Amino acid sequence: MNPLQLDKRLDTTEQVVEEIMRLHRSLPPRPGLDEVEAATSLIQNVEKEDQAWREAIASQRKPSDVPGELFAILQEMKKGLVQFKSKEQIREAVKLLDLETVHSLFDDFIQRASDCISSSNGSAPPSRPPRVPTTPPSSLYLNEKTPARPKEMVSRDDSFVSKAKPSLYDDGFVAPRAPQVVDSTLTAGKFAGGNDGDKLSLIKLASLIEVSSKKATKELNLQNKLSEQVEWLPDSIGKLSTLTSLDLSENHIVVLPNTIGGLSSLTNLDLRSNRITHLPESIGELINLVSLNLSGNQLSSLPSSFSRLLQLEDLNLSCNNLPVLPESIGSLASLKKLDVETNDIEEIPYSIGGCSSLTELRADYNKLKALPEAIGKITTLEILSVRYNNIRQLPTTMSSLSSLKELDVSFNELESVPESLCFATALVKLNVGNNFADMVSLPRSIGNLEMLEELDISNNQIRVLPESFRMLTKLRVFRAQENPLQVPPREVAEKGPQAVVQYLNDLVEQRNAKSLVVKPKKSWVQMCFFSKSNKKKQSNMEIV
Repeated sequence: MNPLQLDKRLDTTEQVVEEIMRLHRSLPPRPGLDEVEAATSLIQNVEKEDQAWREAIASQRKPSDVPGELFAILQEMKKGLVQFKSKEQIREAVKLLDLETVHSLFDDFIQRASDCISSSNGSAPPSRPPRVPTTPPSSLYLNEKTPARPKEMVSRDDSFVSKAKPSLYDDGFVAPRAPQVVDSTLTAGKFAGGNDGDKLSLIKLASLIEVSSKKATKELNLQNKLSEQVEWLPDSIGKLSTLTSLDLSENHIVVLPNTIGGLSSLTNLDLRSNRITHLPESIGELINLVSLNLSGNQLSSLPSSFSRLLQLEDLNLSCNNLPVLPESIGSLASLKKLDVETNDIEEIPYSIGGCSSLTELRADYNKLKALPEAIGKITTLEILSVRYNNIRQLPTTMSSLSSLKELDVSFNELESVPESLCFATALVKLNVGNNFADMVSLPRSIGNLEMLEELDISNNQIRVLPESFRMLTKLRVFRAQENPLQVPPREVAEKGPQAVVQYLNDLVEQRNAKSLVVKPKKSWVQMCFFSKSNKKKQSNMEIV
C-alpha cells in the first residue's frame, strides 16, 4: 500500500492533522540512542579499515616481469572489491542513520504543526524556516560525515529515553507524548529481530556492544550468533572492560581488532571455529585470562605478547596451521592444560619445562620427531598424548614424571620403550601400539608399573612378554592383536589380561620348580666334565 495516498481528499483541518499523524506513524520505530552511536562508530571504523586496505594495496610493489598496466588493473580491482565490501558492511548502519534523520525531520514538522494549531486558537507563533537535514539520507556513504546524534535523545542510567515532545491528537489539541523507553536488557536474540535463531548483522552487533558496555555486562554469549558477513569485530569491543566471559565461537571472524586488549577483566575467551589468521599483540594485555580457546582457526603463528598471559590455565590451539610453538610458551607457569593437536608442529621447545603447573599436554597429529628432555621437568604432568607423529624414541627423563597417569605414543616410529619409563609408577594407561619401526620388545622392568590398568601394544613385532609382566595385577585392558606372540601363546592373550598374568605366573613357577631339580644334575655333569677334562690334560702332560 502506498503510504502517500496522493488522491486522498483533505477538506478540513482535522483531516489534514489526521493525515500528518498517519504519515508520522508510518515510519518504522525510531532507533535507540545505543543503535545510533553504534552505527556512527561502525561507519567510522569501516572508513579506517577501508583506508588501511587502500594504502596496503597502493604500497604493493610490481614484480619485474609483470607489465605495469596489468599490475595497475589488479590493484584497481582490489580497491574496487575493498570498496564494495566496505559498503556492504555499513549498508545497515547507513539505513539506520537515514531513519534517525527522517525521525528528527518529522519531529520538527510535528512541532510546527502543533504551533499552527495553537495559532488558530490564539496569537500566531513566530514563523521559522523548516529544518532540513544537514546530511541527506541518500548521501550517507564512505568518507562523508554522518548525522550528528540528535540532541533530544538523552540517556538515564542504562535506559534510553527520548525527551517528551508535543504531539497532535485527533481532537487537534497538543499534548506531551510519553517518553519512549528502549529496553536495555537486550539479548542477542532480540537484536537479531526477536528470534534466537536469527543472526546478528554488524550493526546489530555494534548496538549490542554499546548496550552491554552501558550495563557493565559480565558475560556475553555470541556462539554461532553472527551472520556470515560479520568477518571482524567493531573497535567498540574494547569498551567491554567489565566483561569476564566472551564466547564468539562458531562464527566467521577473520581478524580481531587491537582494542580487544581493552577487555581487562576477561577471564574466559572462546574463539574456536572461526577463520582467524593472526592475533594482535594486544592479546597480551588480557592479563586476567584463565581460559583461551583458539581451536579450529587458521593461525600460523602466535604473538610474542603471549608470554604475558601469566594467569592462563587452559590453552587450546588445536586444528590450526602452527609450524612451531614459540619459546615464550615456557613463561606460562600457571598453565595446566595445553592442546596443540592437529597442527604442523615439528618440535616442542625446550622451554616447555617452564610450564611447571602443566597436567595435560596433547600434541596429536603433528610432525614431531622427538620430545624434549625438558619434558621430565614437568613433574605435575598427568596426561601426555602424542599420537600420529614421527617420534622414534622417548626421552630418558620420562622417569621423573612421577604424576604421569596416561601416556599415548601410538602411531609413531618407536623402536623401543626405554626402561626409564618404568619408573613412572603412577601410570594407569599406556598405549604404544601401531608403531612403524617394528618394535620387538617391551622394557624388562614393565612390572614396576603396578598401577597399570590399560595397555595397548597392538600391531607391533613383539614375540615375548617380559617376565615382570606378571606383576601387572591391576591390568584390565590388554590389546596385543597383530603381534607374533609366542609367550604367551595367542590363544592365551585372547582370553584377557589376567589370563596372561596368570600364564606368566605359572610359567615362572614351573621354571623355578624345575631349576631346583635340574640344577644339582647340571652341577654334577659339569663336575664330571671338568674331572674328565682334567684327567685328559694330565695324561697329555705325561705323554709330553
